[in-house]
Amino acid sequence: MDSRDLAKYIEDNNAISKPWLLLQLRLKKLQERKSTLSQQEYLLELEELQAELMKLGEWWKGRENEVF
Repeated sequence: MDSRDLAKYIEDNNAISKPWLLLQLRLKKLQERKSTLSQQEYLLELEELQAELMKLGEWWKGRENEVF
């Protein structure tokens, strides 16, 4: 699945309010741009995405069936 397919999935399922899917989309877009970035730029952007993922915390606990 490329970033266009993932974006379409998010849109078709009205999932724009699901931050974990938006992070997945950003990660996919970063992966697609990897060849155009220096290793340092890629790692910096990857670290930023990981930091944002960690900010989500464990919001999903007890809601697994609802959100996954």
